[in-house]
Amino acid sequence: MSRALLERPLFELIPLRDALERAESLPPGADVTVTASPSHGIESTIELCEGLIALGHPATPHLAAHMIRDRAHLAELLERCRSAGIRSAFVIGGDAKDRGEIHDGLALLRLIEELGHPFEAVGVAGYPEGHPSISDEVLLSSLKEKQAHATYLTTQMSFDAGAIAAWIARIRPSGVTLPIHLGLPGAVHIQRLLRVAARIGVGGSLRYVRKNRQLLRLLFGRSFTPERLLRSLGPTIADPEADVRALHLFTFNQVEETVAWQKSMRAEGERS
Repeated sequence: MSRALLERPLFELIPLRDALERAESLPPGADVTVTASPSHGIESTIELCEGLIALGHPATPHLAAHMIRDRAHLAELLERCRSAGIRSAFVIGGDAKDRGEIHDGLALLRLIEELGHPFEAVGVAGYPEGHPSISDEVLLSSLKEKQAHATYLTTQMSFDAGAIAAWIARIRPSGVTLPIHLGLPGAVHIQRLLRVAARIGVGGSLRYVRKNRQLLRLLFGRSFTPERLLRSLGPTIADPEADVRALHLFTFNQVEETVAWQKSMRAEGERS
């Protein structure tokens, strides 16, 4: 596996009440991304980013189209990002019910550019295991359109190394050239994963399970450790055509455990 990727991964947090306290376990200056939770609102995402920046962590908010009411609401959010010193964003359609004027991630990307923004990097999502309600053909077409407005893509969390590797091998000849951040689970207890998913909302929890078929096997006793997944992806990470630039670790706010895992893997890499 790539030692360089383990040196500086991105740690994803959920904007729950104790998130900033849990962030105290992060390495100094670690890069953090903050999800958009339908039950807490997009403002909670920006607020946590502001707190993380105050602690010295570059923070990337997830901006979800379905959670932004209209053009004026987006302008307010962009100004708040500018004032807080937020220099990157991850743009998605989102799992929340579409109640506003911005109906998908591509429309949000275009409107962000139209309004002007402070971001030096803009990420979009990739779906190695597909999407429960969008065909693979539509996902690929949309990704190719989005890359004109983005600087990298992050893969949705998957427990299936084969699916991730096959997806990357498939999108490159199709014209997707964005650098890839591999979305991998951190050192997360399955029980906590489900509790957090439930706190985000029942609909989000059901969608999460539907998107991650491997999780169902884990719940019935199949063991999983992040390092095994990372090792399995070694050939893909080493392939220059894949252009994997970073690890994106889904911590589910188990920051201390995920950081400890990262440090142990770095130490193992130094010994080998």
